[in-house]
Amino acid sequence: MSVPCLAVSRERGETVRSRLAEADALDGDHEITVEGDTIYIPVTDPAAVPADLAGEVVEREPAARESPESPADILGYEPSIERLGDVVILDEDDPERAAEIAEAVMASHVPCETVVNRASPIEGELRVRQWEVLAGNGTETVHREYGHEFLLDIAEVYFSPRLATERHRVTEQVDAGEHAFDMFAGVGPYAVPMAAKGAEVVACDLNERAVAYLRENAERNGVADRLTAIQGDVREVADEWAGWADRLVMNLPHSADEFLDAAVTLAGDTCVIHYYDIQHEDDPFRPGARAIREAVADAGGEYDVTVETEHVVRSYAPHELNVCLDVRLEK
Repeated sequence: MSVPCLAVSRERGETVRSRLAEADALDGDHEITVEGDTIYIPVTDPAAVPADLAGEVVEREPAARESPESPADILGYEPSIERLGDVVILDEDDPERAAEIAEAVMASHVPCETVVNRASPIEGELRVRQWEVLAGNGTETVHREYGHEFLLDIAEVYFSPRLATERHRVTEQVDAGEHAFDMFAGVGPYAVPMAAKGAEVVACDLNERAVAYLRENAERNGVADRLTAIQGDVREVADEWAGWADRLVMNLPHSADEFLDAAVTLAGDTCVIHYYDIQHEDDPFRPGARAIREAVADAGGEYDVTVETEHVVRSYAPHELNVCLDVRLEK
């Protein structure tokens, strides 16, 4: 049977395979084949292939892969699991069911070193949660996303792999040479890719451990020379960087409005703000746009404010949406 495959050189094989997996375009039902110096990687849908690779799609007839044993094969039902690096995350209230799933995950084909169960909601200023380790012995892992690596400990920092597509959407807008300021940077999932695009990046976070990982991740990804990491409250350092930013990332959706005065201080003559918010589905965008306009007015009204994009990131809770507004400030 003819199957669309991406034809790439052997030395690019693993990098491209990882990118296809991140884009959910990798066809796991067929074998990857090698002929001479070319690797043929089966894809699920040519339209899902990243744009810079799409021209390399060809038709081949690879052999079908034998289906490996999944947790569902072992359990007889499909468990709800989430992977972050080699840590598998459960959200189970029943301890016996959680233990059963953890055992099945460890015995299956899923690449995994540790299985944890959520033991608390996200808590406190640093937005971390407690975990029950069901199998394995560590909560530190390396997460790979769109060609970048992020070392982190899920017990010490906040990180959501579900936002990978949204982070890539923002990063793709970044131009080399621009000044980008990530106001709530965490371990660097926005800051590192923006620096990799050639931007000069300043990244701030209140969590001391997150900033330590951020600096490590800048080194791991070869962008430490273009990334300045700051530990502390961004409101306390904004004056030092007044008028510097061409782009601001404000990914703190529950309380980003409390930091808009700092954002206006940081903004240069022209600045794009990626403002994240959580609002009711009946009116998800207007409160954020109003808050930004009020912050500009309170600072003297020196900017024209244009909402360029209103984007739903995901459903957050019943009738609540996590949204992003891409807003341009221009003097």
